[in-house]
Amino acid sequence: MTLRFDNSLSWTFQDSFVSRELLALCLLLVLNPVFQQLAAATIESDTHWSFIAPVRPPEPVVKQKNWPRNAIDRFVLARLEKEGIRPSVEADRVTLIRRLSLDLTGLPPRMDEVQAFLNDTRSDSYERLVDRLLASPHYGERWARHWLDAARYADSNGYSIDAPRSIWRYRDWVIDALNHDLPFDLFTIYQLAGDLLPEAAVEQKVATGFHRNTQINEEGGIDKEQFRVESVIDRVNTTATAFLGLTFGCAQCHDHKFDPFTQKDYFRFYAFLNNADEPTLELATPEEFAKRDAIRAQIKAMELEVKRYTDSHSDGLAEWEASLTAEARKRLKPDVRAALETPPDKRTERQKQAVNDLLFKDDASYRKLKTAMAGLQKSEPRFPTTMIMQERTEPRESYVFVKGDFTRKGEAVTPGVPKILAPLPPVEKPTRLDLARWIVSADNPLTARVIVNRIWQHYFGRGIVETENDFGTQGATPTHPELLDWLATEFLRQKWSLKAMHRLIVTSAAYRQSSRARPELETVDPNNRLLARQNRLRLDAEIVRDVALSASGLLSEKIGGPSVFPPLPDGVMSLGQVRREWKAQSGPDRHRRGMYTFFWRATPHPSLMVFDAPEASSACTRRIRSNTPLQALTLLNDEGFFELAEGLAKRVLREAPAHSGDRLEYAFRACLVRAPSAGEKQRLMQLLEQQIQAEAQNESHASEGNSSQPVDAAVSREFAAWTTVARVLLNLDECITRE
Repeated sequence: MTLRFDNSLSWTFQDSFVSRELLALCLLLVLNPVFQQLAAATIESDTHWSFIAPVRPPEPVVKQKNWPRNAIDRFVLARLEKEGIRPSVEADRVTLIRRLSLDLTGLPPRMDEVQAFLNDTRSDSYERLVDRLLASPHYGERWARHWLDAARYADSNGYSIDAPRSIWRYRDWVIDALNHDLPFDLFTIYQLAGDLLPEAAVEQKVATGFHRNTQINEEGGIDKEQFRVESVIDRVNTTATAFLGLTFGCAQCHDHKFDPFTQKDYFRFYAFLNNADEPTLELATPEEFAKRDAIRAQIKAMELEVKRYTDSHSDGLAEWEASLTAEARKRLKPDVRAALETPPDKRTERQKQAVNDLLFKDDASYRKLKTAMAGLQKSEPRFPTTMIMQERTEPRESYVFVKGDFTRKGEAVTPGVPKILAPLPPVEKPTRLDLARWIVSADNPLTARVIVNRIWQHYFGRGIVETENDFGTQGATPTHPELLDWLATEFLRQKWSLKAMHRLIVTSAAYRQSSRARPELETVDPNNRLLARQNRLRLDAEIVRDVALSASGLLSEKIGGPSVFPPLPDGVMSLGQVRREWKAQSGPDRHRRGMYTFFWRATPHPSLMVFDAPEASSACTRRIRSNTPLQALTLLNDEGFFELAEGLAKRVLREAPAHSGDRLEYAFRACLVRAPSAGEKQRLMQLLEQQIQAEAQNESHASEGNSSQPVDAAVSREFAAWTTVARVLLNLDECITRE
């Protein structure tokens, strides 16, 4: 076999008995470096679309003049008309208010809100509804959950020990920032470099918790520097994914195989994030800090007084220690025995205190001093804390790691950004703040596109660029490239206002379409990429719980605060290396929204995982939507959901008219918002009657040989039957789906 290359890199083969498979393998091995060099050269000479700054395109002219409601619709309709496809009709108003409420707040509308919307005949009633929902504090909760996925938020450190951490104030900051429509450029700058702003406020420091969401390895015998480096690498990759939509992490060990990023680019970016310390910030007012300082001063004075007393009364300490028999020492607490076994001049303060407590246990003066000091210590206030970033005064040296190995330092590097993208403004020593400002610079071609694409994804199920985390050469091409660029430039024109973009999208005719399947689209656009209708979307894991909470009437609408502990199946907390306690709360905190459930990385709540919540080990920019039998079993049998079904049953018996038909309609509306059809109502009535009869049968068997029947047997029978009906309603596909 001979292989000949000519100037055009074509080749010919002479006679050969080599198999096609072996020949293909040989070609791959020989040509792979050639193709990589060609690809890199092609990218640099003919730049990929996402690396070119978006230019605002003109709005297209469409034939169907009465369908578009804003510019979005003209771009969508132009594409549909090109393919000869007509858009779908607008969804009915009940569907619209449920869709809009779930998308903007993550909660279904109340029955009175639905009726008010149906009765509102004003021409701008829909826009008024949009504005009301955008102003709701629950808007911040709903969209914070999306961002917290990208920020890989969790309440524990990860790895096998998975100790708890306090960082919920960062979550509260995200909710509050979104509710106040903090412009996305500031939203970015505060999270990446809030500590570096002049006279940085406490909230700007709290925001830097974005990059403290990395895992922390606390196992014995680890190399701490290795896992510090791992954290910095995670921050590099997360920054690139969350803000730039790039697979930048592929350049950690070698030059990127497909995109024009070198390993040196990667570690220059790494250098920005390598210069931070990781302190914990206490959160209190100046007055509260002053009060604590005063109490601490009193404690210090009391400690000195105790020391003076023990020093002046410890002449016989050596003799007393020597008098302790081996049997007496065995009866002592382990920490006291350890202290006594340590030479007096080498004992720690804690050990000295342990010995003194034993020596002076019968001394009324000593006990009085210790009691007074204990009272002061108990009165010392404890403040909430959160994890933040803080720039070092002396920067670390950064290097290219040979093959990504932190022990093999190659070329030294200084902070910088990939050469293929817009350069940093000239500055002598670039910092994280310069990086953050570069990311949201109007010259950066990626950030605005990536963010509007991700917003679009949440409303339509997929982004205009389906690979929302890969805008590189291996990513999907945009289905509507002109629309993507128009949205990106509009985002900048709206001064990075997220609420403005939300309002623009949800008021479009494209968003308001019915999601009903259309047989004629099955061949021309089976995946609905051209948006001839809306998409039905299974609710996120937390929202599945929120819908059930809302239907049950048990939902606590409290915003923010520490994470909570709803019911958890037995045995879950024994699955990790370290057994953790999960004590289910009572009262309103038991029924907080799903986003506030304490998230252990090693043992996350099963009801969240079965509905595809991310594991919080890396940035997640799109959740999968699976459909498994475990989901149905969870909704039917999980203790938490069973409790909510009972809550719905109690609500129906308490609030609805006594007639069974009215109660069925009330329960149906509580779960699905719409009224049931005649067939649905009939089927549910049959179920209710069957359950009442079955409960009566069970009672008669249970009461055989027992002369006393409970007075409220009928009420209990009815409650049990309605609980079964509630379990069925909460398990309906429509209940956990956004139409």
